[in-house]
Amino acid sequence: MRTYKVLSVRYRSTFLSILVALGMGLPALPVLSQSVVPHTLELKDSEIEQTGLKLLREAFQLAQFDQVPLALARAELAVQLLPENSDAWALLGGLYLNDDAPRKGIRALETSRSLSPKNAGVLFSLGSAYFRTEQYDLSRRAIESGLKIKPNTADALFDLGNTLYKQGNYTQAIAQYRKSFKNDKTLWPAVNNIGLVHYEAGDMAEAIASWKTALEIDEEASEPKLALGVALFRQGDKTTGLKLAQDALIADNRYGEVDFLIENLWGDRLIEDTKELLDTPMIQSTLSSFRSDDSIN
Repeated sequence: MRTYKVLSVRYRSTFLSILVALGMGLPALPVLSQSVVPHTLELKDSEIEQTGLKLLREAFQLAQFDQVPLALARAELAVQLLPENSDAWALLGGLYLNDDAPRKGIRALETSRSLSPKNAGVLFSLGSAYFRTEQYDLSRRAIESGLKIKPNTADALFDLGNTLYKQGNYTQAIAQYRKSFKNDKTLWPAVNNIGLVHYEAGDMAEAIASWKTALEIDEEASEPKLALGVALFRQGDKTTGLKLAQDALIADNRYGEVDFLIENLWGDRLIEDTKELLDTPMIQSTLSSFRSDDSIN
């Protein structure tokens, strides 16, 4: 899929979009090295609000630097001080998603949506959260609601394609992937996923064409390189297939793990063919070298 998608690989795009939206909307506030909630109960409403906004700003900035635990602690305090602030709940929900706690994320994001029903970023993040909990109907409805507000959001169109793919709606999934790529010509994961759909539908020629196109966009992308290698290996071009697969795994050895491939929406047909390739002596030797390096480290 996309190199930024690594929460498992797929979920960071909507989280980043919500951060961008919040960054544009939050008031400029000074950054404190250590924000604490004052112990006194004699605070005025305005002081409570300012403290909450400072915590929210810090949480946002820490999240941008992948300091999720620190950001999460501040966001949790911020929503206590700003219970009617939709941005605070949105950021908290996004942080829960980034911390692999999608059900907590859903609760926070639903609260944000109740406070600000027309926030497309919240709707897109809700779609991602529901997807991760395998609630695909809810995921689809949330993303489609967001797209009514911001119809040309490439990442959201990509996520909608993923949801439709998981529901078995192959034709509609491909249509959304194509819309996604139309709005972002660097979005090779959309083209890559068209290949995944075609492969599961039994159209290997179209799958191969899609993965070649994805590699034209980013020649270093491991996922389409491995997928293309598997397809060529399956067709009988074992030399080229093995070389492509080896190059892909050297660049990113996570793709040698079946669970990781499943997280990235590789279907049953492609997984079975990939297992055959991964079991070859050449690829096993490549993977063993990574395991040896890990044991040394």
